[in-house]
Amino acid sequence: MDPCRSLALLAGSLGLMSSLVALSTNFWFVAVGPTFSSHSGLWPTGHKDPVSDYIRVTQTFCILAVLWGLVSVGFLVLSCIPSLSAPGRGPLVATITGFAAAISMIVAMAVYTSERWGQPSHPQIQTFFSWSFHLGWVSAILFLCTGALSLGAHCGGPRPGYETL
Repeated sequence: MDPCRSLALLAGSLGLMSSLVALSTNFWFVAVGPTFSSHSGLWPTGHKDPVSDYIRVTQTFCILAVLWGLVSVGFLVLSCIPSLSAPGRGPLVATITGFAAAISMIVAMAVYTSERWGQPSHPQIQTFFSWSFHLGWVSAILFLCTGALSLGAHCGGPRPGYETL
């Protein structure tokens, strides 16, 4: 199997796992005060608290990134099985969907970052982004790598020639 395709499949799988973990965990933002500690994520637990629009946008684009990533990894897996894939088409679709996953995750992370960064702070409360947030950015980078490596697998793959006729 082509090394670009193998690396694309690895990067896509890691990107998909990290985006799923980031989406489902509750450690995006942490606040630590003198007598308390609190953390929050994309899925608020209080039923009476209204959910901010930037949280809904982040949720939506993270879910889109997961779906695009799943399609990308699926086509990469299918491209590894010659009897199930059209010649050369699997890596091309994986490239497009890998880049779509990266763009979706970058939009989600940029919206969340810009909204949280601009919130006023209290002098006795220390706030910072936590590991789920950082995992979201890592998944965006992994999806970019998936798209680039899939493109390398598509462009570097076998070309139909006289030998295939």
